[in-house]
Amino acid sequence: MQFVLKDVVPKHISIKDSEVWNRDLTIDKGEHIHIVAPSGSGKTTLIHFLYGLRNDYTGKIYFEKKDLAGFSSEDIADLRQKYISIIFQDLRLFPNETALENIEIKRSLNPFITEEEVLQMARRLAVDHKLSQQTQTCSYGEQQRIAIIRALVQPFDFLLLDEPFSHLDENNRSKAMELLYEQCERRNASMIFADLKNLDFLSNEKVYYL
Repeated sequence: MQFVLKDVVPKHISIKDSEVWNRDLTIDKGEHIHIVAPSGSGKTTLIHFLYGLRNDYTGKIYFEKKDLAGFSSEDIADLRQKYISIIFQDLRLFPNETALENIEIKRSLNPFITEEEVLQMARRLAVDHKLSQQTQTCSYGEQQRIAIIRALVQPFDFLLLDEPFSHLDENNRSKAMELLYEQCERRNASMIFADLKNLDFLSNEKVYYL
């Protein structure tokens, strides 16, 4: 299983030197990719392209040899339910729902993790005491950890991460990264991690500068 990008260029971004845009790039299931991208270079745009949220690009993106731009809405829904999970930069939690309700909304669609495992993850990331609270009452760092758990409760072959640790201290980043690695290894899944800088606590990733 793989993603293949062929000469992909966003229509709204001026491209200069890039190791991703306007290149041929293959991402195989099981390998980890770190995309380093300064602001304005299309980091979030790339993540949205891969998730099927946008198709305002030239070139081609293939998932399992099928052109992603040609997927129907039903195909995209199936892709997101079975093969691809995501942590958005803006998180996209429901503010009036509790942390647990936000997680369970995702888990109920295609459960991979049990309720007990959700609680274990929340304890590891020190948000178990927040599960019964509305997410709008949580700090942004707590919301990031809730969003991480939400992304891990479904099956996936590719996990898309868009600056998931921006409001976490070093200790919480380390705990979250350990959990992400464990869950990717459990599924033999790929992690596609986009951030503003090369993070020295990541390991075994191929690094590409956007």
